[in-house]
Amino acid sequence: MLETGLALSGLFVVSFVAATILPAQSESALVALQLSGYPVALLVVVASLGNILGAIVNWILGRGTERFKERRWFPVSARALAKASAWYRRWGYWSLLLSWAPIVGDALTVAAGFLREPLWRFLLLVAIAKTGRYVVLAAATAGLAG
Repeated sequence: MLETGLALSGLFVVSFVAATILPAQSESALVALQLSGYPVALLVVVASLGNILGAIVNWILGRGTERFKERRWFPVSARALAKASAWYRRWGYWSLLLSWAPIVGDALTVAAGFLREPLWRFLLLVAIAKTGRYVVLAAATAGLAG
């Protein structure tokens, strides 16, 4: 039981970190735990929750961008923010369906906060994208392992 709790906690943390602007890979953790026999539905829920909460951190960072973007410690470069904002302005809130994608997904979630996307719509689209990614990954893993 303790081992399961530690494994799921680790998956949650790596999924959370992977959704922020910090580098991490949650996909490999999910696949490894799935291949070790952990319940797939539980893994998808835990990874999705961690990843969605990490995206909320990015949204909050985006909301504070105007105040902090000139600070040396601010983790999003002016160039990356401009590029993500241009993409977001062009495609609108539907671009959040790409929030699962490496690199660009993180920038889009920051841009959504910067451009004042309502939290309810942000959460809905990000939850669809991030959960969908884990469902597809788990299904592919089951297909390869099965």
